[in-house]
Amino acid sequence: MTGSDPGRRQKRVAGRIQDEMSRVFIQDIQRLFKCLITVTRVEMPADLKSATVYLTVMGSDDPDHILESIRQRAGHFRKILASTVNLKYNPELFFILDPIPEYEARIDDLILRTKKNYEQRPD
Repeated sequence: MTGSDPGRRQKRVAGRIQDEMSRVFIQDIQRLFKCLITVTRVEMPADLKSATVYLTVMGSDDPDHILESIRQRAGHFRKILASTVNLKYNPELFFILDPIPEYEARIDDLILRTKKNYEQRPD
């Protein structure tokens, strides 16, 4: 197994944390902020002692404010995970905004502009 390829256990635990965090956000956090918060993925190191939780925030003009509020509640989320996910170590949670949706939107925009320019080009 290579260092960059996560093992089965890492993937399984990350998936379990993603499922649990998604449930918590749907039940508790989205009502608080009145926007859609999605857990897009969770990445964990081999020791499973930390988890990076990638989020997207839709329907808010200030996703950074929401992210900061979520980060301030990280201890609360750890307690929830400890009670629902049976692990030897309760991972420390790090929340960040997932840049991939922005990259995808930018690429889609560039493709659309290129297509329009190509169609408007005289033969």
